[in-house]
Amino acid sequence: MFVVAGVTGHTGKVVAETLLAQSLPVRVIVRDAKKGEPWKARGAEVAIAEVKDVKAMTAALRGASGAWLLSPPDMSVTDLDKHAREVAAALKAAVAESGVKHVVFLSSIGAQHASGTGPIATLYVIEAALNETKAHVTSLRAGYFMENLLGNLHPMKEQGVLPAMFGAERKVEMVATPDIGALAAELLRAGASAPKVVELSGPTPTTLTDAAKVFSAALKKPINLAPVPQAAQVGVLLGVGLPETWAKAYAEMNAALEAGKVAPVGTLRRGLITLEQFVARALQG
Repeated sequence: MFVVAGVTGHTGKVVAETLLAQSLPVRVIVRDAKKGEPWKARGAEVAIAEVKDVKAMTAALRGASGAWLLSPPDMSVTDLDKHAREVAAALKAAVAESGVKHVVFLSSIGAQHASGTGPIATLYVIEAALNETKAHVTSLRAGYFMENLLGNLHPMKEQGVLPAMFGAERKVEMVATPDIGALAAELLRAGASAPKVVELSGPTPTTLTDAAKVFSAALKKPINLAPVPQAAQVGVLLGVGLPETWAKAYAEMNAALEAGKVAPVGTLRRGLITLEQFVARALQG
């Protein structure tokens, strides 16, 4: 039995769909029973749990040989460090008490750093906690989500600009979430033979200059980069509706990207989806 969290998001959905397509037993974790109905119709078991509910998470994981776990973003959180410690403690307890043998955890390139990387630093805390359990833990450290670029579609379509929160020529490891989900399913099937850490990116490193060219071709209009100085980023992010905690965290992450701190430490696995393919599919949808 494989347990899959986050099936209402991009990665978990792909993990569950891949395993079900291979006729493997799957139990999905959802917070709302209604969101579990489509999965039940496809043959999956459904467990209702929230990430900090140790009792419910333990029940959801019990009897599983492997589980795909993550820490879902919560924009209502006002203290990221405290939230990370709470999630870490809950997942550690649930994994330990359930006896699940293998965990694949959605982490990020750069999670080897304890601080200075914005929200990525919260994953360092959770990785460390999970590694204190008896389970075999695989941290799938993914690159910068290509999906993040879609948050700039409005200014690109309306004003022809792509806000640049880090240097235009800074090469960043970006990956499409379907590639993450596909690799996660592969790692779950590998079980105890899966590596402890896997770093994943797309086919090639990408710059914001590259991204502007790809969106320009797809939208059939010129897209120019609009640099946002680091000192102005928190204000800009607040202006587009982010809570202060998250605005500061993302500004710190952007600074870490610019400084080259969010970088792989091992041999990268490379996904299949190029930025061109990703953008074409996203705009079709």
